[in-house]
Order: sequence, then C-alpha cells, then structure tokens
Amino acid sequence: MKNTFYLLTVILSFQLTIAQQNELKFHSIEADYFYGSIMEHNPDISHLITDHPTGIILSYNRKTYGFNEWESRYNYPDWGFTFSYQDMKNPYLGENYSIYGHFNWYFLNRTLTIRMGQGIAYATNPYHPETNFQNNAYGSHFLSSSFLKVNYVRENLYKGLGFHVGFGIIHYSNANFKAPNNSTNTLYFNAGMSYQFDPLSFPNRIPLGSWRSSNYAEPIKVNIVLRTGINEADVNGLGQFPFFTFSAFADKRINYKSTFQAGVDVYFSGFLEELIRYRSIAFPGDGLTGDEDYRRIGVFVGHELRFNKVAFVSQLGYYVYWPYEFENQVYNRLGLKRYFYKNKLFAGATVKAHWAKAEAVEFSIGVRL
Repeated sequence: MKNTFYLLTVILSFQLTIAQQNELKFHSIEADYFYGSIMEHNPDISHLITDHPTGIILSYNRKTYGFNEWESRYNYPDWGFTFSYQDMKNPYLGENYSIYGHFNWYFLNRTLTIRMGQGIAYATNPYHPETNFQNNAYGSHFLSSSFLKVNYVRENLYKGLGFHVGFGIIHYSNANFKAPNNSTNTLYFNAGMSYQFDPLSFPNRIPLGSWRSSNYAEPIKVNIVLRTGINEADVNGLGQFPFFTFSAFADKRINYKSTFQAGVDVYFSGFLEELIRYRSIAFPGDGLTGDEDYRRIGVFVGHELRFNKVAFVSQLGYYVYWPYEFENQVYNRLGLKRYFYKNKLFAGATVKAHWAKAEAVEFSIGVRL
C-alpha cells in the first residue's frame, strides 16, 4: 500500500509537471468600422479618388503571457488574423476583400497598440483593356496588401468587453506581378469593440528573467539564397516573365533580436530583357539597340529582427553593375523569412522595390552555413 502511494505520488507529480509545461491559450476577437480617404501619392490615380472609402475589419488575436521567451522580450504582443472589406467608393476600383496575418505591439501601459499586418487582397474590378481601362491602380484580381493600425485600447472593461479607437493606413499593390500597378493607399479612422474570452483565467505575465539577450550572439555565418517569381514591366500587355535572383551574404547575429547582413545580389529579370527590346523598337530616339545587357549586380546591407523562428528582413542595396538604367540605382527589400532545421534552412517572401516603387514579390529559399 505504501509503495502504491509513492507510485501514485510520482505519477501525479509527473502529470503536474507536464501540465505546467503545456501552454495556455487565450483569445480575443474584434470588430471595427472605418472611414477614410485614398491618398494621391501619384497624380496618375487622381481620377480614381471620388469619395471616401468605408469598410469593416474583423480580427482574431492570440494573447501571450510570456510562455515563450520572445513574448516577454517584446512586451507580450498578440498575434492573429484579420479580415477586411473595403468599398473603394469608385466604380472603376470596386471593392477589396483581404486576409492578413498580424502582430499587435503594446505601449503606454498597454493602452496604445500598433498593429502591423501583411496579406493578400482580392479586387473585384481590376484593369481590363476593354471594360475597365480606367483602373490603372490594380492590374490583377489578387493583390499584395499591408496595413498599419494605431489604436487607443481599453480591454476587458466589462466581462471581457472592451473598445478601441484610432487610425491607420491600408496599402494595395500587386508589386508589378501584372501591369498596371500604380497601387492605392487609404488613410482611415476606425472605432470598434473587442471581446476577450475567459479573462478571469488569464495568468500573470511571466517576467523575462536574467538571461541576457547578448547570449544569443553567433559567429559570422554565410548565406546562399535563390529568389524567384513572375513580374511585368510598366507597359500594359507587354507580358509576364519569370525572374531569378542569386544572393550570397554574410550575417552576424549580435543578440536575441538583431542580425546584421552584408552581401551581393545578381539579377536575371526576363521582364527587363523584354522592356529593352520593346523600347528599342517603339522609341528609337532613346538610342537603344536592343542588345543591352538586362542583368544587374547589387551590393547590400541589411538587418533581421527575430521573433523566435521568424524574422522581419530589411535591406538597402546599390547596383554596381547597371548597364540599362531602369528606375534608379538604389533599391530596397522588405519581408519575412522563416527558419527551419536548427536555423540552417530558411524560406521567405519579400518585396523588392526602388524606394516606394515595387519591382517584384520574391519567394526565396536559402541555406545558412
């Protein structure tokens, strides 16, 4: 009997240990109405700005409390998914439906949130050469979309109910996947309600502890990346072409959050080869022969902001080999990557641009040696 008691005690202790290791999951939902204006960032879209867009935003949030280390290091953010509907209030633009993944970052004693989301939108009325040639903002049904939302927040004021109010911006663009692609940016004001499930059971947030961020520093690593996708020049009907970018860079992780990079990009862009051929025929006064080299070589510096296995990538580059003067000589890259297999393999999705003018959405795979 005594041995049985000891055995039951060991089993119970083991089960409690396992239970303590299981992450508790807490959730909230939100609903917003918004009202805004399309910003005239390009005079070519002035005819598309005729009224004030309206829409709704529905969101799901996973609440964090420090179970994973990255949560406490970033002040216990939320992550989740957002759906938005926007009536562009213009017959040529139509309506947009979007789905995003997002993060909520908290400030000022958790009364101020900054939400950043990235996703895909569906435009109901894109450009068509015969039926909707006026829409020079969206060249395709499917668009890349991102949004920023800054809100004053009061959660769980009464039995899980809360409210929020603020402003934000929504960007739609297909990143030159298909011409035309002048894009739109909507500045909006929003107000809404939230509901947190089971708020009384929400645990105390786990403090960060004494483990230093600098303990995650690593030696210099070499990375090799292949990026690819499809895009089109800013000439309607010129055609979509695949591109390939080969990158090699060194990186140095200095702490839990930050990794710095420096490297080289080599670009093989089919759309640029076709654009050179087209301009040599259509605009003989430009002095092009059609045999100009479409390849480009750039050098870049960059930074990765790490969230456990996910990183936000930002890079700034300069073409050292630029035989055909397309856009300008400085370029930038923004996006996300995900690490696998002991951080030795990764995949990513980035937008490569010349300042605010997108050239392509890049899908990448790579190895970190």
